[in-house]
Amino acid sequence: MKWNSGMWSSLTMAVLAGVAVAAEAPQNLSALPARASPEWMTRGVMYQVWLRGFTPEGTLKAATARLPQVAELGANIIYLCPVQLSDDDLRPEFWSKRQKESHTNNPRNPYRIKDYNLMDPEYGTEADLREFIATAHKLGQRVLLDLVYFHCGPTAVPMDKPGWVQREAGGKAATGSWNFPRLNFKSRELREHLWANMEHWVRDFDMDGFRCDVSDAIPLDFWEEARTRLEKIRPDLVILAEGQRKDDQLKAFDLNYSFSWLSAVQAVFTKGQPASSLRTLWQKMHDERPRGARFIRYTENHDIVNDLLRAEVVMGERGAAAMAIINFTLDGVPLLYNGQEIGDTSLQSIYARYPVRWEAACLPKAMAKFAFHQKLCQLRRAEPALSAGEVVWLDNDQPDAVISFARRTGDTEIVTIANLSNRKLKVQLELPPQLEPLLVEGAKLTQEAGKTALEFAGCGYFVARKK
Repeated sequence: MKWNSGMWSSLTMAVLAGVAVAAEAPQNLSALPARASPEWMTRGVMYQVWLRGFTPEGTLKAATARLPQVAELGANIIYLCPVQLSDDDLRPEFWSKRQKESHTNNPRNPYRIKDYNLMDPEYGTEADLREFIATAHKLGQRVLLDLVYFHCGPTAVPMDKPGWVQREAGGKAATGSWNFPRLNFKSRELREHLWANMEHWVRDFDMDGFRCDVSDAIPLDFWEEARTRLEKIRPDLVILAEGQRKDDQLKAFDLNYSFSWLSAVQAVFTKGQPASSLRTLWQKMHDERPRGARFIRYTENHDIVNDLLRAEVVMGERGAAAMAIINFTLDGVPLLYNGQEIGDTSLQSIYARYPVRWEAACLPKAMAKFAFHQKLCQLRRAEPALSAGEVVWLDNDQPDAVISFARRTGDTEIVTIANLSNRKLKVQLELPPQLEPLLVEGAKLTQEAGKTALEFAGCGYFVARKK
């Protein structure tokens, strides 16, 4: 589901969840280590498959046939949208505002589940899902399934179970910001049902992990117990939180969304905020969380494209490329939304089948963008410093426009410098004396009076390895 930066206060989250404000996170979290996570995630590249847009057919069977192209790109973690049976109830009071505004008149919202244990026939059968996962595994990919446990549909299975749904004083189901009934995590029976559901997908389908919708609005101890149970089935399981709870990577989650980071990035390109604001935010997020806490780094996902905020529209083609450079070389796990690798900007919707225009992938510009993202995937997989190296921020004399940092591990150092403005400029900073260029566009390294300088075109970038 979609959040904005103003929705992340503890008070607001409590109102949304309909529960008391959660206890404060332990103090000095940065003194504690984040949980250890498997290498397939820490060195991975994530790719979101939104079935209604990924293929014209919108099915798992059709998506399975496209997985080799994703493998060719270099992405090895598939984040799969919800495939559980969605609610088809037509009552408008149980539709979200955005669902109504889509004018698709489609009640079947993938984030309004009717039965957590059943497949939605829109996408195919259980056999189709097993084939999708098996094919991904043969291609060296892992699969994370989207789980939607904060709320359910108005005719969902939990609605008929005593105590499974939060109720108002008169017995009416309490709804959240999206007008969907909220589940009641005070119910032990509900918790057992959902834990069994998670075990079902792992045990019976060989699922590699989960993406957890609106995770911050669900008690952390629910997710921690889920981790304990699931690791008995699959020790290398990965769980992604759609949230930014500061202490949830101590045990429950492997990585979080980075809503604050994306908002800050968009502000640089659309509101004139300085590039240095990204460094300031990174430091704040780093200091408030356990050591080694990770985020996904992205400029697109299903929420963003539904709201017509494609990266190339918001940032321009060159700006989107510069941010891809940063997101792939900074810490965390980069994520691409299906079609982003070819610069697709076609209309997408959560509520309708508007497919990516893959027929344009053969055009020169689309092919060049695919090759660019393919190089980024290859670079991340080839350079351990980009997944395990320390982030060292580099001072430069153009902080309003230029972001610069290094990733260091052992004797290896990868340097990234990017101009996030649309103007030409010259920037000076201290760099290693000998650098091997890896990815360079619109940037020229020079020496003036014994000082290192870079001449940048608008949104130029420079990535290099210390020799």
